[in-house]
Amino acid sequence: MDYPLLSDTFRLERLKAPTGPVRMVLDTDTFNEIDDQFCVVHALLSPEKLKLEAIHAAPFLNNRSTSAGDGMEKSHEEILRLLERMNRSPEGLVFRGSRGFLEGPRVPQESEAARDLVERALASEEPLYVAAIGAITNVASALLLEPKIVERIVVVWLGGQPHHWPHTGEFNLQQDLFASRVLFDSGVPLVQIPTSGVSSHLLSTAAEIERYVQPCGAIGAFLAERFLAYSKDHFAWSKEIWDVAATAWLLDASWVPTELAHSPILTDQMTWSHSRKRHLIRVANWIYRDRVFKDLFTKLRVHAEGAPAPTA
Repeated sequence: MDYPLLSDTFRLERLKAPTGPVRMVLDTDTFNEIDDQFCVVHALLSPEKLKLEAIHAAPFLNNRSTSAGDGMEKSHEEILRLLERMNRSPEGLVFRGSRGFLEGPRVPQESEAARDLVERALASEEPLYVAAIGAITNVASALLLEPKIVERIVVVWLGGQPHHWPHTGEFNLQQDLFASRVLFDSGVPLVQIPTSGVSSHLLSTAAEIERYVQPCGAIGAFLAERFLAYSKDHFAWSKEIWDVAATAWLLDASWVPTELAHSPILTDQMTWSHSRKRHLIRVANWIYRDRVFKDLFTKLRVHAEGAPAPTA
């Protein structure tokens, strides 16, 4: 696949932290876990910085689904449940994604989401930020369908492990290895937020959720229900809500420090290989957990009180 070759100047400009409101699409396997729900809500409650144009349902396959397509449908349904509790219409906002993972390195999965991403990316010279918090199938399919969008989008992906890690075993990445390779090989401007040691710092507890989330109206009660139901034993227990790292970087990049690195090569053995000849991406190396949750909890409270969302 021949993708447009971006100049170093153009790429580095696109990899700068956004300073103003950005056009944004959220790609999410919402029913896979309980943290995607928090990320969807965080994006919806941040209109001062995030112009959320679409939410794309991503596929997943684990013990909460019978197939990748079933996972996508369940994610789509979960997005609708979130919007209902926030009195938001899904019309023109929510799109179904891929019903399967890529079957080859150059074989896209057709879907409403992939086509919508292509159309939105080409509709404006202004960059479209794609916050992806699941398998990268929809985004990779869009890149394969229309390689020119490499020049129009910036992907902020929560996936994979840090580049010094001995393996890349992580759910979002390993669900669709072909799609993950497209992401790292296409040259698309990419901000990668690894899990272990980075977004894994975004831990919360039952006590914290019960105090700061559960009282916040219908959506707060729903998020708390999802969180508390994840484990039957809450004693000395905490749970990652790591997907909000993607929205956090877009809102204030100082909350999620990053560094430039050469895009790694994803091997067949699911390890990283490195070459300084590869193009640059931005990789997160830390996250200020308290700042992220303070922003989320404050916006939930303000939303429940019916007041305008606070500015960042």
